[in-house]
This record gives sequence, C-alpha cells and structure tokens, in this order.
Amino acid sequence: MNTRKRAIVVGASSGLGREVAVLLASRGWAVGVAARRLDRLEELMAQCDGVEQVAAIDVTGSDAGVKLEDLIERLGGMDLLFYASGVGNQNRELREEIELRTVDTNAMGFTRVVGAGYRHMARQGHGHIAVISSIAGTKGLGPAPSYSATKAFQNCYIQALEQQARSRGLDIRFTDVRPGFVDTALLNDGNRYPMLLSPTPVAREIVAAVESREHVRVIDWRWRIVTALWRRIPRCLWRRMKL
Repeated sequence: MNTRKRAIVVGASSGLGREVAVLLASRGWAVGVAARRLDRLEELMAQCDGVEQVAAIDVTGSDAGVKLEDLIERLGGMDLLFYASGVGNQNRELREEIELRTVDTNAMGFTRVVGAGYRHMARQGHGHIAVISSIAGTKGLGPAPSYSATKAFQNCYIQALEQQARSRGLDIRFTDVRPGFVDTALLNDGNRYPMLLSPTPVAREIVAAVESREHVRVIDWRWRIVTALWRRIPRCLWRRMKL
C-alpha cells in the first residue's frame, strides 16, 4: 500500500511556490505542480525527483477548478493543497488595470482554486490547505491598495473556511503563511523594500509551518514584531503615515 503523502502546489513555476515544491519532494511527498507556464513546470519535473505531475492552470480562468481536479486524479489524490499564486505591484497612481488584475488574481483566482480544493477535501473527508498570503494584509497599505486589500481578503477567507470546516465536522486543516517582503521576481519592479527575506530560508520555514499544521505563521521574527506594532496603531494615526 502506497502511504506517500500527496501535495499539489499551485503557483510552482517560480519563487516561493517552486522552492516549496522542491522541499516537499525532498521530504518524500509525491508532488503535482501547477502554474500558467507549462514549460517551467516540465523543467522542474525533469530536475526534481518527487515532482510527478504537471498542469497548466491559470487561476483567473473559469476552468481552473476542473483542471485542478484532473491534476488530483493524475497524482492519485491530494492530502495538501499549497496555494502560492499571486501578483502584486505598488500602484501610487491607482492605475485601473493594475488594481483590477490584482483583484482578479489574488481574490477571484484565489477563491476559485482554494474553493475547489476545499470541496474536494470535504468529499474525501480530510485534507490540509495552506496558502501564502502576506503581512500586507495586516493594514491597508497606501502604496499597494488592491494588493493589501486582497491579502486581507485571503487572511479572512481562510479563517472563515477553518470555522466552517470545524462546524461541519470536516477533518480539514488550514495554514495561512504571511511572509514579509521576499526577494523574488514579484518584487523586481524597481522599488525599494525594507527587510528583504531570502527565498530559501523562507521556504524552509513555510514547510515547517505546514508540517506542524500551524494555523498562522508570520515570517520572519522581525515582521512578527512589525505587524504586531501595526495592529496597535490607531486609524487616525495610520492614515497620516507615509509609507
């Protein structure tokens, strides 16, 4: 009997999603990976033992849930759904196309894929959903309005699903991973970011949080302090701050 745990990583073509997929595979998981760029996924599968299936999934597409189900079937099941897809840009001029693209990906796409994973796990009776959100969801950040808003949406959505699963008696666990600014392609936009984190140690901390089934993990200790302070700043002072 095959007792290997099976994980699907959505958003695995680059950045933290790719790092986490490799780490899970190295720890004995059977891994299926998904993203828009199929060529990068096939390259990852060729380079990494344990990455066994790939799928081209655009989370903003209406067929994302169907494609996720197909990937689950080809992998032979899903014990963990790890969601790492996302976009983010500073948008001080509030350009409409940036705001709407961010909402489409980080809110609509997130809901579409996480919801499909949740329904699958509800039918099979167990599972674990882990997502990369962000410390940006702690407060409304003026330089990136839709990004911080959609990350707050993700935080609240996972909390709501956790409550719903418990009330329904479902054995589904949730982990909301909230990194600070990580030095990946997502932040290569010419802007300066404080306290940049290296992707590899962040990925290790993510996998540790997932395997210990933590509910929320803010990464790293510096950002835990910063976000704790942010929460204590009154609204009347926060709106006057220049970020």
